[in-house]
Amino acid sequence: MPTFTYTGEDSEGNTVKNSVTTEDRFGVYAEARKLGHTVSKIKGGSGFSLSEKFDMEKINYMLSRVKSDELVMVTRNLGSMLTAGLTVSRALSVIERQSANPRLKGVIKRVIERINQGDSFYESLKEFPEVFNDLYVAMIKAGEESGNLAESLRTLAVQMERSSNLIKKIKGAMIYPTIVVTVMFIIGVLMMIYVIPAITDVFKGMDKELPATTQLLINTSDFLVNHTILAVGGMIGIVVGFIYLLRTKWGKIATSWIVVRLPVIGTLAKETNSARTARTLSSLLNSGVDVIQSIDITEEVIQNVFYKEILREASRRVEKGTALSETFIERKDLYPILVGEMIMVGEETGQIAGMLGELAIFYETEVERKTKDLSSIIEPLLMVAIGAGVGFFALALIAPIYSLSDSIK
Repeated sequence: MPTFTYTGEDSEGNTVKNSVTTEDRFGVYAEARKLGHTVSKIKGGSGFSLSEKFDMEKINYMLSRVKSDELVMVTRNLGSMLTAGLTVSRALSVIERQSANPRLKGVIKRVIERINQGDSFYESLKEFPEVFNDLYVAMIKAGEESGNLAESLRTLAVQMERSSNLIKKIKGAMIYPTIVVTVMFIIGVLMMIYVIPAITDVFKGMDKELPATTQLLINTSDFLVNHTILAVGGMIGIVVGFIYLLRTKWGKIATSWIVVRLPVIGTLAKETNSARTARTLSSLLNSGVDVIQSIDITEEVIQNVFYKEILREASRRVEKGTALSETFIERKDLYPILVGEMIMVGEETGQIAGMLGELAIFYETEVERKTKDLSSIIEPLLMVAIGAGVGFFALALIAPIYSLSDSIK
């Protein structure tokens, strides 16, 4: 009979590994149940197994990633289980068994191992900065130190969920125009390669000077037909180069400067950054993180370079004893006046975290409303752009025909 090796957990959540000689995998599960073990993975037996040749667990771990929605669900469930009386390691063990994401399972398994070795929860999370950012670790640390870890997890889940929803709404508003522009561009290239040459062959045979628009269309079509690979490679290179440029230091500075100054988009960007700033600061302060550390973590969360500078300046000035609201009031070119005023009221009443929470809700609602309005603005602009493109093609193709008709007359 073949020998199987299974990996799983005992009744206390500790990892176990055991070998069983049995006829098939059903026997492995039966033996594990007798010992009070749960089975997460089985190796061995007869026949070819891809997992025998390759470490599929490691491959799946490397290929997968933890999505923000998954992390929100983990955080929410963890908070609920801690409130119900489970220990952190036991609650994480339950989440690890329920998860279908290989990377998330591997991360949680490693966190459990470190906790069982005596490390604190927040120290265990630091090993995976690509999953748990500074905000997450800081709020877990504050919750552990204050004895209110369950409450900190609930607050963190709300903060992450609202931040994620905000980003989704903005991305959702941009999906439609992006798809339309991409499809129109592809159709234009295909027409240049397969349709235009058949039409322009007639114009090339005319012993007349062609209009500039028609000649441009013919030259472009000829280039795409004769150098298709070069043209496609050049387009891909331009896109890749542009994306790379945006990720450089100067690309981020240029993007940050342009976005907040665009019509309509600029206002939306300012309110989005205000909402994220207020939401992050509110969550951190409610969890017991000190003001300066909260500002520093918020700086890491915000992506716009110029907003980072404001928060960096605010941190320096607060450390010297200046009120937090002063920095925001002075920078009303990027933060709306309401932000600084609400923070000032919070400082005066001692309810700064609560005021920031209300401010976050206000701007999140504003962003949601304006993203809906943005779709209404983009649609007619797209129609105008498409109409201009169709008009150019029509003019370039019809102008020589009129020219030929005039010469016949």
